[in-house]
Amino acid sequence: MKAKPTILAAMLAAAFAAAPIVTPTPALSADAPAAQAKEGWYKHLVDFDYMKQQVEIPPKKGVVIIDSRPDTRKYDPGHIPGAINIPDSKFDKMVDRLPADKNTLLIFYCEGVDCTLSHQSAAKAEKLGYTNIKVYPAGYPEWAAKGMLTSVSGAWLKKQLDEKAPLTVIDARPARVFEKGAIPGAINVPDSAFDKNLDKLPADKAAPIVVYCGGLECVLSDNVATKLKNLGYTNVKTYPEGYPEWSKLYGAAPAKVTVEAGKEKGSISVASFERFLKENPAGLLIVDVRDAKEFAKGSIPGAVNIPINQLEKQIDSLPKDKPTVFICGTGARSGEAYDMVKLLKADLPVYFLDAELKFLGDGKYTLKAN
Repeated sequence: MKAKPTILAAMLAAAFAAAPIVTPTPALSADAPAAQAKEGWYKHLVDFDYMKQQVEIPPKKGVVIIDSRPDTRKYDPGHIPGAINIPDSKFDKMVDRLPADKNTLLIFYCEGVDCTLSHQSAAKAEKLGYTNIKVYPAGYPEWAAKGMLTSVSGAWLKKQLDEKAPLTVIDARPARVFEKGAIPGAINVPDSAFDKNLDKLPADKAAPIVVYCGGLECVLSDNVATKLKNLGYTNVKTYPEGYPEWSKLYGAAPAKVTVEAGKEKGSISVASFERFLKENPAGLLIVDVRDAKEFAKGSIPGAVNIPINQLEKQIDSLPKDKPTVFICGTGARSGEAYDMVKLLKADLPVYFLDAELKFLGDGKYTLKAN
């Protein structure tokens, strides 16, 4: 004789019958992010923690990080440090940038979970025979949002400098290296002497700052950028390729030549002046304050003529980013020009040559300190 079902058993059976049937969702790969994979995504996905372990300066051996976004509008103004740029739209034309070893770990990223460029590029790389490919779906937006260091390209930096954008460029290399050549307008804040150069930093903690050093094998720019962020600066980026790439793309900068004072207050020493003319003539502006007739008979090559009686009206034409040196025949009018400018605009970097100058025509002259 079969036992009758109890009231409790009947209730449980009814509850199970009413419950919806749930179909298990296929699990993502072990290295996948928490976000659910979308249609069109590449099969091997990684999250922020995985990405953080792969991003290093110098770049990790056997790892190539690839930014699939367009260059000018996206990659140039901000990307993950050490990443190379192969826009998906130009992938077929830039496959030579991929490593020769098909077993190299390739990590693609783009503009976040709604961007498919990295997934498309990853699939293309797989068709080329690469065997170790991953995609970081959250991409640059998440990387930046988590406060990680980000980088700019040399092309972006050059454009900012050409347009005189408000930007502080910091060279993190030692002073002796900086003096041999640097990106134009850069200030030297060596990593080893960071605390001694705090007065050079902008007062505004939101001011845009780009830090560079000696290339992808150099850690100094990362060190200084991190110190700046620790001080509260909120808009700090690095240029990891640094001066080696810059000098290759845009030419090596002339050696830094410093102004050495002469005997008279405000004067430049003859030795310092001659060193500028020999090693870095573009590093200063020479203004001949004699009359136009005198200037027409001869002057120092590269000098411009602003007669002393016209200087006040043309004072705004004097540069703020490099020294101006006033010259004349004896040092008298050039000294007067210095006094006038310092009275009207004390912040301008001006000097005068306290010397006897004889102009022989055809750019020739003799020079003797007073």
